[in-house]
Amino acid sequence: MQENLPRKAACIGGGVIGAGWVARLLLAGVDVSVFDPAPDAERVVREVLANAEHATARLISAPLPPQGTLSFASSIEAAVEGADFIQESVPERLDLKRRILGAIDAAAPADALIGSSTSGLLPTDLQAEMSHPGRLFVAHPFNPVYLLPLVELVAGGRTAPESMERAVALYGAIGMKPVVIRREIEAFVGDRLLEALWREALWLVNDDVATTEEIDDIIRYSFGLRWAQMGLFETYRIAGGEPGMRHFLAQFGPALKWPWTKLMDVPDLDDAFIEKIASQSDEQAQGRGVRTLERIRDDNLVGIIRALAAEQGGKGWGAGALLREHEARLRAAAEPAPAGEPLRLMEGEVDAAWIDYNGHMTESRYLQVFGETTDALLARIGAGADYVAGGRSFYTVETHIRHLSETKQGEAFHTTTQILGTDAKRIRVMHRFHGGDGTLRATAEQMLLHVDMGAGRASRATPEVLEAIAAIAGPQRALPIPPEAGRGISDLR
Repeated sequence: MQENLPRKAACIGGGVIGAGWVARLLLAGVDVSVFDPAPDAERVVREVLANAEHATARLISAPLPPQGTLSFASSIEAAVEGADFIQESVPERLDLKRRILGAIDAAAPADALIGSSTSGLLPTDLQAEMSHPGRLFVAHPFNPVYLLPLVELVAGGRTAPESMERAVALYGAIGMKPVVIRREIEAFVGDRLLEALWREALWLVNDDVATTEEIDDIIRYSFGLRWAQMGLFETYRIAGGEPGMRHFLAQFGPALKWPWTKLMDVPDLDDAFIEKIASQSDEQAQGRGVRTLERIRDDNLVGIIRALAAEQGGKGWGAGALLREHEARLRAAAEPAPAGEPLRLMEGEVDAAWIDYNGHMTESRYLQVFGETTDALLARIGAGADYVAGGRSFYTVETHIRHLSETKQGEAFHTTTQILGTDAKRIRVMHRFHGGDGTLRATAEQMLLHVDMGAGRASRATPEVLEAIAAIAGPQRALPIPPEAGRGISDLR
């Protein structure tokens, strides 16, 4: 996947969405040049990037590539020079976008892809003033771009099929879930669904049925939680009970003809109604600024996505499954440790939820991190999810953890692994947990036993896995045995 990353990207427009694209690309290791004539564009981009760095460090446990270089250009022409991918994110006005895309098209290298961030404008209309329309497509993300992985890709009437193929590969390489929309329609799919809910919400406020906060509470305490993992149709399939979707539609389908909705109408957005919504929204924010709200939102999204990553026996579900796949690609693409050195398998930032009543990282979270480090080692030797699906696995049969120093909330960390011994059925490993300053904070010694799950007993690992273990363990034999190896709990008797 890493070969699909652009060498250099240009982001034209540095607002909320544009800055999100900048952050997503930089954290994927891509150099980005930004053009936005707004006087505060650089400040906004750097503030959004800071939030993205905070969130990504807590979201992704695999080693990230070196961050790309950020630069700010004085013109579109300077920004797109040498870029093989351009993401346009200027305001949602057809005339403005056509003019900007025309300038990008005239200055960009001939083989550069051009994605337009629009919430509903048709790509065919956007192509109207381009000399090379075959490389233009819509790439509609969701905010925050650096955390939410979906991007809707829409081809215009003159978009080349190979441009769409390249776009799918490119967005996948930066950890996104590209969905190609089958037909060119106004507002695409995501915003059409959101628009229906938004219209109903406006009517409910207009008619004094509920306030903005009450409507948000109804969403976030109920179906919003369901949608995060299963979306709409699968949620309703479950609601149909054992007979599934057919029963659900038979039972609730007639309600669709009842006059419940004002779907095709909208309240008059006059000054009084706008002030009503705005004042309720201000009260709901409780004085918190936009960057604070973004940080709260990001922290919550990280927690939800990481929880989804732990589902389905560690394979993940929804956005969590995508995260695990992306982390596996990052580990595979990471610079390998020199032969004979401990492997660096996991890194991240200590989450607020990991802190105990003493104000430092609690012991259960060390076990979690060491367990995920073991998972990364098993994936490295070819004993990951596919291997388990084949009926074989390594079970952790013994663990000894030593806590050497406190680790605080927000601290960076990484883990390293040394293989202390192996045979055909066992691997003895020593994991180390290092703080951001490199100091050793904790260690875990583990014994892993290879098991034939169908037979329910220990067995020899496959030749391929044994060969992969030997390739790591052989050179590491020259390392000194850690002083904590083989240690037990001190005897106080």
